[in-house]
Parts: sequence; structure tokens; C-alpha cells
Amino acid sequence: MNTFKVPTRDEVSSANQVLFDTLKKGVGFVPNLYATYAYSENALQNYLALSSAKTSLKAKEKEVVNLAVSQVNECSYCLAAHTAIGKMNGFTDSQILELRAGKASFDTKLNALAELSKNITENRGGADAAVVERFFNAGWTKENLVDTIVLVGDKTISNYLHKTTDVPVDFPSVSLSL
Repeated sequence: MNTFKVPTRDEVSSANQVLFDTLKKGVGFVPNLYATYAYSENALQNYLALSSAKTSLKAKEKEVVNLAVSQVNECSYCLAAHTAIGKMNGFTDSQILELRAGKASFDTKLNALAELSKNITENRGGADAAVVERFFNAGWTKENLVDTIVLVGDKTISNYLHKTTDVPVDFPSVSLSL
């Protein structure tokens, strides 16, 4: 049922071949979704620059956003990938399920981040004032707010790419249901 075949290294531009080599060196393989970006001459490089750009959010905090956004957008690929990355960042299975639901009963500050990420995604950017207030009351800053919104956009791009192309998930699969 996949409408897009995952391109191989030989099927992409020389610039994207270099990026494939870099990904293979750093990650151990080229994730199918990243390979799909390489159908475009520029999208893979642009996306990698966005997703690896400096941010006020720590790696573990980024995974909070990634999991909440991917759940709202029902992206099986990103949920699988970020469940694996979340575990590498120290989250347990039960914590990951909570984060996907936009909650973190185990950490007040992460709870506010998860709630905001879910709320922004559900409301297409129009976050509820009470949610934003709880975010700030939990100790987050305006810089964190802006960086969270950028990360919501970053993850939404990948969610949409997968949902449109339906390339095979090459991470351990997870259920879309909570």
C-alpha cells in the first residue's frame, strides 16, 4: 500500500549521497523517513539542519515534544522512532505512554511541556492561554516557548511526510493507541 519506495543511496543526488554517508556513520543506518526527504535536492539537508539546530531544550525535553506531537498527528513512524530515542534518553515505557498523551505525572516541568506541545498541535498553533500560563508557572521561559513551537513545527513536518508517503517504519513498532 506504500505509494513511495524508499530511495537507495544510488538513486539520490550526490549531495544527498554525502548526507546518507554521514547518517550511516552517525546513526548506523539511513532511516527510511530521512531517505524519503532525499527525493528533494534540498529537503534532507534543510530538515537535518532544522532538527539539529541549537535550542534551549535539552535532548530529553525535545523527546517530550516529539512524542506528544507525533501522538496527536498519529504518525506511526515518528512514534516508533521517538519511543526508541526516548528510551535512550532514560524514559521508561510507562513514562513514554504518558508523554504521548501530553502528560508527565513524574515531573511537573515536563508535564507542562508535554501539555503545551499537545495543545499547540491539537489547536494548530493556537495554544490555550491557561496551558501557556501553566508552562510559564512550571519554570519555562519565553525562549523555551519559542523553541518548543519550532520543535512542534519540526516534528509536524516529519509526521506529515510519513503520513503522506507511508514509507516502511524501520524502528521497533509501537501501537498508535494509548
